[in-house]
Amino acid sequence: MSTFRQLRLKSNGITLAVTSAGSGTPVVFCHGFPGLGYSFRHQLPVVAQAGWQALAPDQRGYGDSDRPLDPALYDAEYVMADMLGLLDALEARSAVFVGHDFGAQLVCNLAVRRPERVAAVVIMSCPYDFDLAGRGGAGSRAAARPGEPQGAFAVPGVRPSEAFAAIARHHFFHMHYFQDIGPAERELAARPREFLLRLMHALSADGRLLDWSQYPSAGTGYLDVLAPAPPLPWRWLSVDEFEHMVSAYTRAPEEAMFIGGLNSYRVADRNWELGAQYADADITQPALFIAGAEDVVLKMIPGDAIESMRRRVPQLREVVLVPGAGHFVQQEAPEAVNAALLRFLRGL
Repeated sequence: MSTFRQLRLKSNGITLAVTSAGSGTPVVFCHGFPGLGYSFRHQLPVVAQAGWQALAPDQRGYGDSDRPLDPALYDAEYVMADMLGLLDALEARSAVFVGHDFGAQLVCNLAVRRPERVAAVVIMSCPYDFDLAGRGGAGSRAAARPGEPQGAFAVPGVRPSEAFAAIARHHFFHMHYFQDIGPAERELAARPREFLLRLMHALSADGRLLDWSQYPSAGTGYLDVLAPAPPLPWRWLSVDEFEHMVSAYTRAPEEAMFIGGLNSYRVADRNWELGAQYADADITQPALFIAGAEDVVLKMIPGDAIESMRRRVPQLREVVLVPGAGHFVQQEAPEAVNAALLRFLRGL
């Protein structure tokens, strides 16, 4: 990444660290957890070479960007305003937004709520309206079923925290565990390298994240349910790449080390409230969906989630499920992802 420009941009009251390459219409890559702008290191040079300005910010709470501690400062309005402020700093009217994991939620919200600033969207791993605060594709027609949680990402009619708690009555569930401020911060900051290694492997095509169902909630931490990872290098992650990520997370004090990810779970109810007025909104811009065929997210949501997304995103031009890739599809299978990205961008 040292060959790219490293920017520090003022946006929405904070400073964002942004890696930039190329020139032209902006393509903004928005990561999730555990991620960084660095998670798109394989995409930036390819998109820049194709004639676009590729930008990958560390989102608020991550890497070299500011890391406020208050969970309220991580709701959808704040993270959307961060990206709009980035465009303003670049004097750009609009951009193509690419989002992975929590970043997918961000770019979908931008497309619906600020459509004039979004030329097109690339949604990665989490289909539209199947994020933590989604409504399972049912929009305002979702009926309340408080006693019948249907999954982790979208339980129609039920606040996310209620759904998380219902699942946690049966077994450990990290989305519920993360709701309380303090325990997760202390646990993960005590063993950050081990946490990142175990979680990244568990989310990959070779991992077994859903083994958490074998553990009770009481007295269990996240590291208790994540199996030890094989030593590096892996087929998609080198020692140096991993150490770069560890350094980016651990340069903050304990309480802020993983705050971007933890607080993104904690604002799920707030985002559910904010999203109510957009429950029936479709994404009308050109769109692309990319996921690893082995992505555990696709195993945690209803089997018809992609078909539901097709109905809600009428200009969805392609659905790309990459064989042999898991949640980190842009890192596990960069050539396939880059090819799909370039097809989409050239067609705009």
